[in-house]
Amino acid sequence: MLAWFFPGQGTLRVGMGQAFRRHPAAAAALAEAADVLGRDVAGLCAHGPLAALVRTENAQPAVTACNLAGLAALKAQGLEPDLVAGHSVGELSALHAAGVLDFAATLRLVDFRATLMARVGREGGMWAVIGLGPTAVGALVRSAAPASSLAVAVENGPDHVVVSGTPDALRRFAPLARAAGARKIVPLNVSHAFHSPLMAEVAEEWADRVRAEPLRDPVRPVLLNVTGRPSTDREEIRNALIAQLTGRVMWAATLRAMGESGVRGCVEVGDSKALTGLARAAGLRCVTMSDPAWTRLVSGLRHVRADAGAAARAEA
Repeated sequence: MLAWFFPGQGTLRVGMGQAFRRHPAAAAALAEAADVLGRDVAGLCAHGPLAALVRTENAQPAVTACNLAGLAALKAQGLEPDLVAGHSVGELSALHAAGVLDFAATLRLVDFRATLMARVGREGGMWAVIGLGPTAVGALVRSAAPASSLAVAVENGPDHVVVSGTPDALRRFAPLARAAGARKIVPLNVSHAFHSPLMAEVAEEWADRVRAEPLRDPVRPVLLNVTGRPSTDREEIRNALIAQLTGRVMWAATLRAMGESGVRGCVEVGDSKALTGLARAAGLRCVTMSDPAWTRLVSGLRHVRADAGAAARAEA
């Protein structure tokens, strides 16, 4: 089986998409994204400036446009996945790859999400904690601050956890984490405390928008952020997308579910190596489209689909 997954806002950088943006399908997708969004998102991805690119209202549409451009180039290679997933805002790119949202609806929903999240008034941030697991980090979070001020936001791996909170809560948390054995604590380049209760002030608006969005039945399973499990149920997907705004991203569980589903190869679709590294650490074979040799690397996964097809025919 073959899985595609899509990176989120934390992978943002000026120059995104250099490895594939000149592919005709990717260039067409970026041009279409500019038309849908009403601004030159391709130019912002390619040239910045960084200060504008990292603003949440620009960052999420930019990384999504880059993801969708990568997807268009990848599909032009003639490959299709067996299941898909996306990290944080990357989950909406995954929903497009699964057929749940069309191209324009994906970008408009991301744009709405980004505008809402940028509007949150409460100051906050996110820090990656390396060297401690979710249980240990969760206990430290509860010691450092009330749940309304600090939360575990992302479980990326057995020793890679991201926390979200107010600046004061994060400052109280850091020395506790170091004392408990954290090897590294890295502030992320984001404007707010995403995937935490600090997003609650815009949660109902987001829920109303998602409830109004006409979703289609997926053509392949989507591994959901808030459960880490695959789903083909349209309403379960809708509810998970609503919950994702304030809920924890269960990425480590997502990678385990890929392995349990029989995934033998993965492609990180977009311009990022972050999810590729996490997948390889979880024992999955993975390639990234940020590699200049992505076409050759992706072609090397063709046998994964061929083997899966042969096995399915043999079972029939």
